[in-house]
Order: sequence, then C-alpha cells, then structure tokens
Amino acid sequence: MWLFLLLFVMAPLIELYFLIQVGSVIGALPTILLSILTAVIGGYLVRVQGLTVLMRVHSTMDRGETPALELLDGAALLLCGFALMLPGFITDAVGFALLVPALRHALIRRYVPVVPVESEAILRQGEARRRTIEGDWRRDD
Repeated sequence: MWLFLLLFVMAPLIELYFLIQVGSVIGALPTILLSILTAVIGGYLVRVQGLTVLMRVHSTMDRGETPALELLDGAALLLCGFALMLPGFITDAVGFALLVPALRHALIRRYVPVVPVESEAILRQGEARRRTIEGDWRRDD
C-alpha cells in the first residue's frame, strides 16, 4: 500500500516541484517546450529500439527458441515509453536511462532469473531419440 501511495501521490508531487523549479529558472514556455521535446525524442527512440527488439523476436522464433528475454526487453521499452510520455524531468531521466540497451539488459538479468528452456519441438526430438521400443519382429519375404 505504501508503494502505491509513493508512486501515485509522491512521484507526481516531486515531478511538479522540479517542473516549478526549472520553470522559475528558464521560464514557463521553455519548460513546457522542453517537456514536449523530450517526449517527442523519447517516442522516436523507443520506436526505433522497439522495431529492433521486434526483429530479434522474429529471428529468435525462427531459430525455434523462446524469445523470453526479447519479450522482457520489449516490456521494458513499453515502460520506458510510458515514462517518457509523462511530463516531468525525473520520469524523463528514468526513461532515457532505460533506453540504454546495456542498462536495460542488466536490469532484466538482475531481477528476472533466466533459465534456459528448450522449445517443445526440440524436446520432442530428444524424446524420440531417447525412446526405446522393445519388441519382437520378423521379416517376411
């Protein structure tokens, strides 16, 4: 419950505080334009990286593997895009930080235990090779 209170009450208040501070230094209109500019640039970068992740998903699936890490990468990009679309400088900083692929992959590997899983087709092939059927046979010529 405290996490939701922090997320939905305190985070917007902190964002508002920083927007007011920046607005008092550079002015209201430049602050608004800066917020819009970060959203546009961030949206473009998320789109480009999202298409790259989509191509990696397709190539992973073509190899018969499960694209688990690629899908998590896409989900992180979705959160990144959401953070960049919100007005505020802290969410923009978080969003731009998550646009760095190395940081994003490190966070995914840190918080999601990755266990290699073989695809169903490979498992079935392995079972077919290991399965031994015993029986009698005869050849009728």
